Amino acid sequence: MVTTISLQESLQRSLQDQLLDAISPYRDRVDYLEIRLQQGESTLISYRGAQLDAVDRSFSLVGNVRACHKGGWSFVTFNGVTDLAKRIEEAIAQAKLVGNDTTQLAVIEPIQDYVAVELGTDPRGIALDAKRKLIEGYNRLLLEFAPRIQTTMTSYSDRFNTTYFVNSLGTCIAQERLDVSGRFSVVAKGDGSTVRQGFESIHSRSDYSVLENIEETVKLAAERAVRQLDAKPAKGGQYTVILDPYLAGVFIHEAFGHLSEADNIYENPRMQELLVLGKPVAIPQLNVIDDALMPGLPGTLKYDDEGVPTQRKYLIKDGVLTQRLHNRETAGKMNEAPTGNARAISAAQPPIVRMTNTGIENGDFTFEEMIADIEEGVYAVRMLGGQTNGEMFTFAAAEGYMIRDGQIAEPISDVTLTGNVFQTLKDIEAIGNDSVYKSGGCGKRGQFPLPVSTGGPHMRIKNVVIGGR
Repeated sequence: MVTTISLQESLQRSLQDQLLDAISPYRDRVDYLEIRLQQGESTLISYRGAQLDAVDRSFSLVGNVRACHKGGWSFVTFNGVTDLAKRIEEAIAQAKLVGNDTTQLAVIEPIQDYVAVELGTDPRGIALDAKRKLIEGYNRLLLEFAPRIQTTMTSYSDRFNTTYFVNSLGTCIAQERLDVSGRFSVVAKGDGSTVRQGFESIHSRSDYSVLENIEETVKLAAERAVRQLDAKPAKGGQYTVILDPYLAGVFIHEAFGHLSEADNIYENPRMQELLVLGKPVAIPQLNVIDDALMPGLPGTLKYDDEGVPTQRKYLIKDGVLTQRLHNRETAGKMNEAPTGNARAISAAQPPIVRMTNTGIENGDFTFEEMIADIEEGVYAVRMLGGQTNGEMFTFAAAEGYMIRDGQIAEPISDVTLTGNVFQTLKDIEAIGNDSVYKSGGCGKRGQFPLPVSTGGPHMRIKNVVIGGR
């Protein structure tokens, strides 16, 4: 065991040394230069219905050189370090070809660091067949849950990456990352053409064992799908609505979080007008954060993909727009501090401004207090899908229930919520004290799924437009 660790550490030092040696002769050739190299090993096992759909075991090595000169960026990928000098030359030449302005990058101090994963049960030490049997058992549990279960889509995945990053400023960072996930999806069919879906997921950044003995959690996906088969369509209108923590988190991520990404702002006059720092945009009780330092969540990381330290940020503090999310270029161009939000799904993609763990901080209300005086309202649970267009949003809840005289009543289906995000933030009436964060995958500019998490407590909002049938 000691020999294996020593060999691994030796290989890691060798790769770092190669990257540092490769970049050194070129430091003064362009305004900025970086190399990112990612080694990974992964497993994917999936079932579709009763059929084993895929068993994949893969190893990868991918990297990129990114250069900036006179405001012009280049991006060159590679999958081996043999011709790294040629790739650097290509990146420099391309940056000089397109650059015709001024490079504006926020200043950061050079960093040298190695960030290791604190492992529980390492999935790399678990036999592939044991992983297959685990996910097969959960899949069979869903298929046999009820006669109305039509099909399932279940999967197990693990991925261990080590990413090496060096730049022309003198930064040298290596970060390990482990993701272990189980995803459990069910389709149930009722009378006629009625079809409903249920979904559940489990994720860990450190421990395979979180996926063991989770039968009761897995069955929740089937219970939701079957329960919604008997739901009647919602009647359209304006209601007082309570969002569950899952939907509250997804709402703030999709409807507001993306608006906070500075690459969507600094060249968009309409967004600049709407998103002036210091502007009240919500009720004073609302606090919205993006926090990459929360332990163990999918969006948690110590440094972003530009080598910038991450942090806890208040996008909204006491109802006031306080910060936005930046990479080094948007921070430089907007004369604001970098926030450590440059992220890419792999070293084969350039980093862009992305969220990490985004959510709503706890308020003071219990769920019972929030619901007590609602004569007729809607309880919206989880999200089935949705879209945003600037400040406008439309979300479809996965489950819905009528609220009558302060009590959860009959289930309803086809619940869609529509509105303007800034008006909605001012129409919040109560924020719960029961915040929960869930794992997710975010898409932007073709990069999907980027690991993030969304969270919040229950939230009560007045005058929400509910669409139904």
